[in-house]
Amino acid sequence: MSSPIAIGRHEPPPLLVLHLLIHLLLGFQQLCYSLGTHSNNRITAAMPLPCLPDQAAALLRLKRSFTITNDSECTLASWRAGTDCCRWEGVRCGGANGDGRVRSLDLARCFLESAAIDPALFDLTSLRYLNLAHNDFNGSELPATGFERLKHLTHLNLSDASIQGKIPVGIRHLTNLVSLDLSTTFYLVDQDDHFRSLDTWSDPSWWVVEPNIGSLVANLSSLRELYLGRVDLSDNGEDWCTALTNSSTPQLQVLSLRHCRLFGPICTSLSSIHSLTEINLQYNGLYGPVPDSFADLHFLRVLDLADNDLEGLFPKRILQNRNLTTVHISYNTNIYGSLPNFSPVSSLTTLIVSSTNFSGPIPSSIGNLKSLNELGVATNDFRQELPSSIGQLTSLKLLEATGAAIVGTIPSWIANLTSLVLLRFSNCGLSGPIPSSIGNLKNLTRLELYRCNFYGTISPHIFNLTHLKVMYLHSNNLTGTVELSSFWKLPHLFSLNLSGNRLTIVDGDVNSSHVNNMNILRLASCNMSKFPDALRHMSFIQYLDLSDNKIPGAIPQWAWETWSQLVLLNISHNKFSSGNALPVDIESVDLSFNQFEGPIPTPAPDLASLDCSNNQFSSMPFNFSYQLSGICYFMASRNNLSGEIPSSICDARSLVLLDLSYNNLSGSIPSCLIENTNSLSALNLEGNQLTGKLPHNIKKGCAFEELDFSKNSIEGQLPRSLVECRDLQVFDIGDNQISDTFPCWMSVLPKLQVLVLKSNKFFGMVGPFCFGRAKQFFFGTLPIKWFKTFKSMMVKSSDESLSMENQYSRFSQTYQFTAAITYKGYDVTFSKLLRTLSIGELALLRGLNMSHNTLTGPIPSQLGALQELESLDLSSNDLSGEIPQELAQLNFLSVLNLSYNALVGRILDSPQLSNNLSYLGNIGLCGFPLSKECSNMTMLSSHPSEEKHVDVILFLFVGLGVGIGFAVIIVVTWGIRIKKRSQDNRFSFWKKVLCM
Repeated sequence: MSSPIAIGRHEPPPLLVLHLLIHLLLGFQQLCYSLGTHSNNRITAAMPLPCLPDQAAALLRLKRSFTITNDSECTLASWRAGTDCCRWEGVRCGGANGDGRVRSLDLARCFLESAAIDPALFDLTSLRYLNLAHNDFNGSELPATGFERLKHLTHLNLSDASIQGKIPVGIRHLTNLVSLDLSTTFYLVDQDDHFRSLDTWSDPSWWVVEPNIGSLVANLSSLRELYLGRVDLSDNGEDWCTALTNSSTPQLQVLSLRHCRLFGPICTSLSSIHSLTEINLQYNGLYGPVPDSFADLHFLRVLDLADNDLEGLFPKRILQNRNLTTVHISYNTNIYGSLPNFSPVSSLTTLIVSSTNFSGPIPSSIGNLKSLNELGVATNDFRQELPSSIGQLTSLKLLEATGAAIVGTIPSWIANLTSLVLLRFSNCGLSGPIPSSIGNLKNLTRLELYRCNFYGTISPHIFNLTHLKVMYLHSNNLTGTVELSSFWKLPHLFSLNLSGNRLTIVDGDVNSSHVNNMNILRLASCNMSKFPDALRHMSFIQYLDLSDNKIPGAIPQWAWETWSQLVLLNISHNKFSSGNALPVDIESVDLSFNQFEGPIPTPAPDLASLDCSNNQFSSMPFNFSYQLSGICYFMASRNNLSGEIPSSICDARSLVLLDLSYNNLSGSIPSCLIENTNSLSALNLEGNQLTGKLPHNIKKGCAFEELDFSKNSIEGQLPRSLVECRDLQVFDIGDNQISDTFPCWMSVLPKLQVLVLKSNKFFGMVGPFCFGRAKQFFFGTLPIKWFKTFKSMMVKSSDESLSMENQYSRFSQTYQFTAAITYKGYDVTFSKLLRTLSIGELALLRGLNMSHNTLTGPIPSQLGALQELESLDLSSNDLSGEIPQELAQLNFLSVLNLSYNALVGRILDSPQLSNNLSYLGNIGLCGFPLSKECSNMTMLSSHPSEEKHVDVILFLFVGLGVGIGFAVIIVVTWGIRIKKRSQDNRFSFWKKVLCM
C-alpha cells in the first residue's frame, strides 16, 4: 500500500488530474451550500443550484393549462424547457439554501385564462408564497384536494380569480399561513345616491362558500390577514362572530369580510382579538349594536361597518381613540349618536357617519382634524348650519352631509375646498340656489346635490367643472328649461340624473362627440314630450330612465340598433304605443302604464326583469325556454292577454315573481308552476277566467310568500301540500268555486298573515286544529285560544318592514302584496297590507269586527287586555251574559257596538260608551243610556233564520303618517246558516277604510 508521500512524488496523468479537480470543485460547492444556512455567506448567493427538473416540469404543465389572450399581461415566454425555471417570469427559488425548489409563484394580474386550477400546482410542495389573483379560472370549483400538500405556504392569494365552490379542507391544514385572500371584487350599481345594489349583474352561483368560518381558521394560529370579501358565509347564521373568535387566531390583524351575506349581531368577543388593526364588515346584513369594547382595541386603525342594519347608540369612546385613522358607518339608518370634540392629535383621515341617525351639534372642533381626507356628517334633530371650521380642512377630497336638521344654504367656504373630488349634500334641509362658487371646485368628479330643497335654475358655472364624471341634481325644486346638449360640454360626464324637479328638458343641438360617453341617464318627470334625439348617439348607454314624462308614439327603430349595451330601461308612465324589439343584453325593462298593443316584445334570454303591466298587450311570449329562460320578475297585469298560460313558463327556472292578474287568461294553471319551482315566491293570477283544480303535489322547499288565485273559477279542494310552503304570508283564494272544509291544517304555516277564503263553497266544521277541541262549528263560544294561534300576526321586530312586500334585491324595487275583501257589501282592494295583528296578545289591535256571525256565550273578559282598541263590533250575534267590566278600562275605546245579541244586566258606566245605538236589540240590558231601569228581570231575544254568507273581518288600524293607515289581516267567508238581522238597524262604525 502506497503512502500519500509516495504518490506525491510522481506526476499524475492528465485524466486523473481532471477527475481530481471535478471532485474538488463539487466538494467545495457542497461545502458552500452546507454553509449557506448563515445569512452572511456570500458564496451561496453567488452560486445557487439551478431549478430541479421536477419543479420545471410542474411549471411547464401549469403553463400548458393557461391560455394567453389579448388581455394577458404575462406572456410566460421565459417559461421554456431546458432553461433555469428559477429565472422564469413570476418564479423565485431557493431562499438561503439554494436547493433549486420553487418558493414563490406570483402571477397576479396576468389575466391568464384556464379551465381550472391545474393539479400540477400542488407538485410545487416547497411553495411559501402563491399569488394567482386576477386570472380567470372560468368559474371552476376550487380543487377538493391538493392544497394540503403546500404545507409551507405563508401567503395564499386567489382573489378575483373567477373561482367558486366550497373552500377546500386542505387550506385548513396550512398551519403556517400568515395571509389568506379568497376575496372577489363585487360591482355596485350607481343608484342615484351611492353604489348600493350589489352584484346586480353577476351570476349568483359564482361564489366561494364557507359554511363554517370557525373551522376554517381553527388551526391557522399564525394567521394575520384574512380577506374573504364576497365569500358566501350565510350558512354560518348568527353565530359567525362567536365561531370566529372561538378559533385560534390570536395574531389576527386584518379581518375583511365585505359583502359576505353575514347577518346577526357583532359579538363583543370580537374585541378579544387584541391584535386587530382593521375590521371591515361592509355590505352585510348585520344588526344590533356596535360593541363598545371596540374602543379598547388599542391597535385598531380601520373600522368600516358601512351599509348594514346596525342600530343603537354608537359608542363615542370609539371616535375618541387616537389611533384610529378610519371610521366609516354610513348607511346604517338606525345607528344614532353624536360627534365628540376632536383633539388636534387625532389620526383620523376618514370619518363618515352620514346617512345614519346621528344628531346633536356638529362640533366646530372638527376643524382640528387636519389630516382628514374624507368627511361625512349627519344630524337629524339639532338644527344647525354646517360649521365654518370645515372650510379649513383644505385636504378634503370627499365631503357629504345628510339629515333634515342641516339647514341654511350651501356655505360660501365650500369654495376653499379646492381638493374636493366628491361633494354630496343629500336628504338634508339645505335650501336655496346652487351657488356659482361650486364652479371653482375644478377637481370635482362627482357633484351630488339631491333630495334637499334646492331651487332656482341650474347655474351655468357648473359647466366649468370639466373633470366631472357624475352629476346628480334630482329630487329638488329646480326650475327652468334646460337644453340637454349643454351637459355635453363636460367631456368626462358619464352619469346624469335630473329627475324629479320642475325642469323642462329639451334636446338642443347635438354637436359634441362627448355625448357618446354617457353611461347613466335619468330624466324621470322632466316634462319631456319628445324622445331625446341625443340618445341616437349614446352607443354606450347602460341605464336609461325616461319614466313619468309625456312622450308619445313609437320607440324609434334606431334605439334598438344603437343601445347595444343597455342594461336597464324604464319608460313607464308615458304614452308610448309601439316598439317590438329589445336590446340583446338588456337585464331590466319597465314598459308599464303606456299604450302598447300587440304581443309583448320578444326579450333576450338574459332578461331578468320585465314589467309590461297596464298596457294593451294581447299575447305574451310562448316559448319561455328560449325567450325568457333567465327571467326573475315578470309582470304583465291589466292587459288583454288571453288563452292558456303556456306550460313553457316553467322553463324559467329563476322566476321569483309572476303577476298575470286582471287579464283574460283561461284554462287551468300549469301544475309545474306550483309543483316544480323552488324559486317562485309571489304568484298573482287574480281576476282571470282560470278553471280546473289547483295542483296538489307541492314539494318540500316551496318558496311561495304570496299566492293570489282570487276572482277565477277554480274548483276542487285546497292542496294539503301547501303546508310545505313554510314562508307563505298571503293566501287569497276568494271568489272561486272551492268546495272544501275549513282549512284548519293551514294553522301550521308559521308566517301566514293574510288568509282570504270568501265567496267559495266551504262547508262543515272548524275542527280541532283550529280551536283545540273536536266537533266545533263556526258558531258557539268565542274562542280565545283560536286567536292565540295567530303567532305570525303578532308584533314583529322593529327591523322588519311594516308593509308586506317582496323586495327585488336585484333591482332595488318592491312588489307589495295586495288583498281584496268584501266588507259590508263593498269590494275593497288594499294595495298595502301591514304585518301587525294579535288578539289576546294582539298588542297593537285598534279595531275588531266580528259582527254578523252566530257567536254564543259570554263576551270574553280577555278583550280588556287590548289596550290600544278603539273600535269593537260584536253586533248581530247570539252573545249572552253580562258585559265584562274590563271593557270600561279600554281608555281608547270610542266606538262599541254590541247591538242585536242576547246580553243582560247593567250597561257599563263609562262616558265614552254611552251611545244607546250600541245596545239595540238586547232587551235584557238596562241602565244609562237606555231608558230602561235595571231590575232583576232578564229578557231573551229570538230571531228568525235565513241562509247567508258571513264575513269575519279582523282589522288593525296603524297610523302611517299622513298617508295610508290600515291593515287587512284576515278575511274569511263561509256559507252557513245564520239568523236574520234587521237590515235597517245595522250599525257600521267603519267610516273609512282607506284614508288618502
